[in-house]
Order: sequence, then structure tokens, then C-alpha cells
Amino acid sequence: MKVLIAAGGTGGHIYPGIAVAKEIIRRDGGKSKVLFVGTARGLETKIVPENGFQLSLINSAGLKSVGFAEKIKGLIILPKSFLEARRLIKEFQPDVVVGAGGYVTGSVLLTASLMRIPTLVMDSNALPGFTNRRLAPFVTKAALSFEEAVKFFGKKGVVTGNPVRREFFDIQPKARGEKINLLIFGGSQGARAINTAMVDALGNLQNYKDKLQITHQTGELDFETVRRSYAENDWQTADIRRYISDMVSQFAETDLIICRAGATTCAEVAAAGKAALMIPLPTAADDHQRKNAEALVNQGAARMILQKDLSSESLAKEIINLIESPEKITAMEKAAKKLAKADAAEVTVDIIENLAKGKN
Repeated sequence: MKVLIAAGGTGGHIYPGIAVAKEIIRRDGGKSKVLFVGTARGLETKIVPENGFQLSLINSAGLKSVGFAEKIKGLIILPKSFLEARRLIKEFQPDVVVGAGGYVTGSVLLTASLMRIPTLVMDSNALPGFTNRRLAPFVTKAALSFEEAVKFFGKKGVVTGNPVRREFFDIQPKARGEKINLLIFGGSQGARAINTAMVDALGNLQNYKDKLQITHQTGELDFETVRRSYAENDWQTADIRRYISDMVSQFAETDLIICRAGATTCAEVAAAGKAALMIPLPTAADDHQRKNAEALVNQGAARMILQKDLSSESLAKEIINLIESPEKITAMEKAAKKLAKADAAEVTVDIIENLAKGKN
């Protein structure tokens, strides 16, 4: 079986595609072929090769939630994007074309549909993204994480859960040490609000230096500012990084995570059975990150601070509360693990295999 996966932009789009690709290869002992397609501007240029898959690049740009100039640029690029997608599909000759998210999925899936190749769109949100909603009439099937998304695809929609790399499920419960290992990240590209609140909170956490080991992924833009702030506050043991490529290993070493509440992040937190303090992105479409976080909070698997309430004091207060009551972290870990859907990648690949066999 040959599968082309279009995925681009952020880790939240790319990693579910990676999870599905790994399940395809695992299932038939490596006999299948998987090719990713993305753009030169997204994290796919780093993440896809790191996970052992080949990546082809085409031109593509967004048309939604961009300025007038960017929208015009996107429209100009669009014909070229379709032509490049068609050329790539003709060369690779996939049995199924999958769209895992990002601007690149639009031209690739629509082109595949017009070429009468079976297509599957993957969407991890209760409200499907703009591109996926527009693709609904054209795709063959849709693999969805939430029942609420089915109405946008009708009988084509199947609730599979959000595919998570198998390695997250293999993470074993961590024995609590003398220090709480705190991991901070704002998605694959960082989050300024979280970065700023955390460095401002360092002064409030001075009395807990001997109880905290901090790893902070800042994203590229804030790296130097954050690194300097930790140094100025004499947090010499803090590990400040632009980007963490092996997030599975990092999760395994972590007791508590401070993060956004994107669908993929929530799914990975659950799969790994980790306690999380979530700060949803307030500008996410229809406030879906808040809804994601609330789902975990309601099950006792996470805590939440809304960005409008985020400050050095509120963040430090939550961290200190959990440091002083590690049993609360343990309870959150157990609750998170109960929410994990271990078979999402497997069910998604079942759909792909049926499409390859001509079964809709």
C-alpha cells in the first residue's frame, strides 16, 4: 500500500500524521510506502525526517485568518500549488491520500479527489478547521476526534480519536523524586504569554529552587529573552531550549506540564498519563482550546488558568500548590491516563486500508 500524507505548519498537525504513518509501517512490517508532503516554511521540514519519513515540498499558503496582502499572495500561489500536487501524485501513485492538517492539505486533497484517488481528512477539533470544512464535499472519509465534528461530514465522518504516537502510551509512571520536574511549552512554536508569565513567576518561586527542575521550551523568537531571565534570577539548573525534538523522552522525565490545550497536546498528555496545568490559547477558533482543557479539568486530569487570569502570582500559586501536595499530581496522572484512546491510530489505518481496497 502506498499512502501520501499532507501535513504542515505546526506539530499539532504533523504528529498525528506521524502516528498514522508509523502504524501503517508497523502493521505490515515495512512493506507499505508512506510519503509526506508539506511546505518549506513549516515544522514538517524538521519533524518528518527526524521520524524517518521522506518529505516532498510544494508551494502553499493560507487564505483564512490572514491579512489582505497574504490572502492575495495565497491566491496567486494556488494554481501552482494544484499543479505541483498533481505532479507529485502522478509520480508517487498513492492508493490513498490523507490530509492531517495545515494549509497544504487543501490543494493536495482536492487534487487527489479530482484524480479519483480515495481521500481521508483527519481533524482533531470539535469544530473542524476552515480548510477541512471546505473539503467535506470532496473527501471520501473523515477521521474525527469529537462526535460534534461528525455533522460537518455526514456519513463520511468516523470518530476515531486523535492519533498519538505509540511511544507516548509506552511511557511508564514516574517515581516521584526529591524535585518536581516541570516542563513548560507553548506548542511547537512556543507561546509568549506563557513564556512571560513563567519568567515573571521565578521571583515568586525562589524559595522552591531546591524542589524544582525546570525544562522550558520557548520557541525561536523568545529564546534569548527567556534564557537571560532565568540567568538573571539565578536559576542555573534550568534547561532552556528553543525546541524539543524528542518530546516523548521529555514527557517520560516530567512530573508536571504547563502548556496550551491544543487537541494533540491534550491527547499526548492523556496517552502519557501526565499532570498538566493548561493555559488555553484565547484566540483559538470558537474557543476550542478552552473546551479541550475543560474536558480534562472536569475529569480531574488537569488544572486550567485562562490567559486573561494569567499572571506571575496566579501561575506561581498553582505551581506551589502542586509542589507542596504531590499526591494531587499523582491523582491527575491517573485521571489523565483513563482518558487516553490507545487505538486512534489503529482505527484510522483501518479506514485507510479499506479505502485502498475500494471500500468506502
